[in-house]
Amino acid sequence: MARELTVFAGDAVVVHPLPPGGSVSIGRAADNDICINHASVSRRHAVLHLDPPLRIEDLGGPNPISVRASRADLARTLAEAAKTEDMRHVSGQAIEIAPGDCITLGSALIVVRLAEAAMSAPSADRKRPSAPGETGEVVVRDPAMQALYEQAYLAAPGLISVLLLGETGTGKEVLARAIHRRSSPARARGPFLGLNCAALSESLLESELFGHEKGAFTGALQAKPGLFEAADGGTVFLDEVGELPMSTQVKLLRVLEERQVLRVGGRVPRSIDVRFLSATHRDLEAEVARGAFRQDLYFRLNGVALTIPPLRERAMDIAPLVELFAAKASKAFERQRVPAASAETLTLLERYPWPGNIRELRNVIERAVMLCTGDTLLPEHLPAKMRTGGAPAAPARGAPTASSGALTSAPADPRGVEVSEKQRIIDALEKCVGNQTYAAKLLGISRRTLVSRIKEYDLPRPRKPRQAP
Repeated sequence: MARELTVFAGDAVVVHPLPPGGSVSIGRAADNDICINHASVSRRHAVLHLDPPLRIEDLGGPNPISVRASRADLARTLAEAAKTEDMRHVSGQAIEIAPGDCITLGSALIVVRLAEAAMSAPSADRKRPSAPGETGEVVVRDPAMQALYEQAYLAAPGLISVLLLGETGTGKEVLARAIHRRSSPARARGPFLGLNCAALSESLLESELFGHEKGAFTGALQAKPGLFEAADGGTVFLDEVGELPMSTQVKLLRVLEERQVLRVGGRVPRSIDVRFLSATHRDLEAEVARGAFRQDLYFRLNGVALTIPPLRERAMDIAPLVELFAAKASKAFERQRVPAASAETLTLLERYPWPGNIRELRNVIERAVMLCTGDTLLPEHLPAKMRTGGAPAAPARGAPTASSGALTSAPADPRGVEVSEKQRIIDALEKCVGNQTYAAKLLGISRRTLVSRIKEYDLPRPRKPRQAP
């Protein structure tokens, strides 16, 4: 069964797919199979042995690993061995672990879990009817969200393009999939294919979208259809469409107008039947005004615009989302029982402003389930900032936030002083120990955009952390 390794380091959460067998090295050095670029992690910290039985081996560095068992039977075994509850410190040796066990490397936490694809396989429990206010795994208890989904379902059966707006992590792809499922019967049976436009270089992006002919460029050993051709008869979802380079915007506009696609290196256009859904956290009207986004493309994409409210404005959705994410995390960690959140825990979660929205909530609950060895998620399982009230104040309705990813919108600090885009980038890089990938995730932008901003502001290249002895 396919598994993956989830790494919690600071505010960053990174998921690494694992091979079916063999071993993977873990550490701060870039040549490890899994690199955790955090100062508390040794250059060569541990080895994860994947052939049965699953084992974690400490490589004898200055910070021994610790293992907290997630399952009661294994917890007792480790407690008897270590004589200290369910935590065992391991130095220079390998011990057997189980999926879901919480493993500490420095101040980073890692856990082996089922891969998302493995959890998506049909099973008996997926046949149960949805609770009121839910559609499959979509939680829409809040009245504003229910009204939003009603609008989306009205637009779903047609071919009109839909533009989804909202802060990073609000669930734009979830809404896009719901629209696809409510499309015409023929289209709903067709493919739903998505692409994050900010995740690829300009040349690779064009090849992925439009496809290429054999010999179109170095390495093009055979012809390959692009995303638009592959989604023929179904739906294409373009996430972070506001990050598209101008040259790609021109070609996308032609596809939208003519419903034909020309492969890179090709001469004959191919007709396609595709429904276009797109999403962005940016204010595209402002982007058009400053010349960063084509106005004609904006009009083509904006057949119907739907704005998803941030999680801080939908407190009614938090409790059912916690229940949903706890169940999914328990299944991924192969736990038999799903822990429930205590009343105090739910109060803290509902008071927190959630700058990272649903994505942040899911990471918090996964981490809490990993740390919880009982049947109840307690405040102690939440990040310290949620327990101590150290989170930033929730902005007013409709106000931009730093973590919404809209770097062009500079929020004010409690003293009323505007926080510059440059300073937020500097703060994010410092918080992530210079790791550009983690910093980009924290800011809600692509790494490519972050690198561009670093050059634009003439910021010094982040220094590599000092090597541990």
